[in-house]
Amino acid sequence: MTDRWTPASWRARPAKHIPADYPDPDALARVEGELRRMPPLVFAGEARRLKTLLADVAAGKAFLLQGGDCAESFKEFSADNIRDTFRLILQMAVVLTFAGGKPVVKVGRMAGQFAKPRSAPVETVDGVTLPSYRGDNINGMEFDPVARAPDPERLLKAYSQSAATLNLLRAFAGGGYADLYNIHRWTLGFVNDSPQGARFRELSDKITESLAFMEAIGVAPRTHPELARVEFFTSHEALLLGFEEALTRVDSTSGDWYDVSAHLLWIGERTRQLDGAHVEFMRGIRNPVGLKVGPTLEPDELLRLIDVLNPEGEPGRLTLYGRFGADKIAARLPRLMEATHRDGRQVVWATDPMHGNTLMANNGYKTRPFDRILAEVRSFVEIAQAEGVHPGGVHLEMTGQNVTECVGGARALGEGELAMRYDTHCDPRLNGEQALELAFLVSEKLKSQRAEASLQAAE
Repeated sequence: MTDRWTPASWRARPAKHIPADYPDPDALARVEGELRRMPPLVFAGEARRLKTLLADVAAGKAFLLQGGDCAESFKEFSADNIRDTFRLILQMAVVLTFAGGKPVVKVGRMAGQFAKPRSAPVETVDGVTLPSYRGDNINGMEFDPVARAPDPERLLKAYSQSAATLNLLRAFAGGGYADLYNIHRWTLGFVNDSPQGARFRELSDKITESLAFMEAIGVAPRTHPELARVEFFTSHEALLLGFEEALTRVDSTSGDWYDVSAHLLWIGERTRQLDGAHVEFMRGIRNPVGLKVGPTLEPDELLRLIDVLNPEGEPGRLTLYGRFGADKIAARLPRLMEATHRDGRQVVWATDPMHGNTLMANNGYKTRPFDRILAEVRSFVEIAQAEGVHPGGVHLEMTGQNVTECVGGARALGEGELAMRYDTHCDPRLNGEQALELAFLVSEKLKSQRAEASLQAAE
């Protein structure tokens, strides 16, 4: 890999999971040209701020909470859906902050998470074979030859929807909706209604007491406006490199290249080839970047990828998302963590407990058992502690909506109930109640880890 990099240098590399069958290449080139003239969706200074916060995560001083839709869609786009997922992330963050004793960096899989790599390029229904659905910014979900043809105009619609989403997120984050006291009141409703509520009430009561004490000494939103504001960032998988290239600009203050489609971009498990287009593109942008790390990755290859993606060892630059499955994490993750710890690599270790725990229910629905998701998160925390690594965060596919896509949880959602509200356009997501329940259960693990660390320090 040569040192010379441009936003277009990826085009000379093998590119996986990028559709090469656009019916009209000239139309694609025209749309990419239009995108180059569009305003940035985010700003370089915001990406640098996120990198600073992620450096705190790498140093063990903070925790990363990243979550949102598996794949955003045009059909489900609404202010209510954006608000509900944003609110859910804030609720989870308050619980995790209190239990872990550390600030939580909040990153949404929002405002750009449209495209998804698929295991097969085509699918066959009743003897008819068509291209697979790849995400709303590429083609349509309807099983129809016209809808399944890649359409570059969808990239412009995705840009517009991302801009509208970011506009609303910024209003929610800075306009008082994120008031810490409101967030906790919302969570109290969950605790009171949940079948597991008694288990979570002790933590909830302690948060209530802490907020009451703060208010008693004059620390409230009316006197400290920062309590009604939050920092919130966006992220997506950088899969469609033509779109990412078109939104990569030189920052006027630093002279560096930033991909202004999101604050953080990541490389998926299927596109992390060392000589591939996605690694080539991501090595040149100055955003914080992520890398999915799965059961087939060996320690030496991981270290080579780190060398390429973060050659200067910049804290906060690179986040590694382990995605193994509850049955594989104990055998695969320790060697990878040991390798990065031994070499003193400045990385954030986080867990993606969703992708390795997907299975097919007996009734044909793809689902994820809540217990397996929780088991992988717990194993991640335990392994990190054993390897002397900070368990830096979680990355979840979830929604604030009351969907029925993942089985289990406090209400013991069964396979027979999956059809009630199975709304995902791609992979199954935790619903709002399951995600908040997971935050409480993870908080118990973080709290016990915190107590153990204090005990060891005292000895």
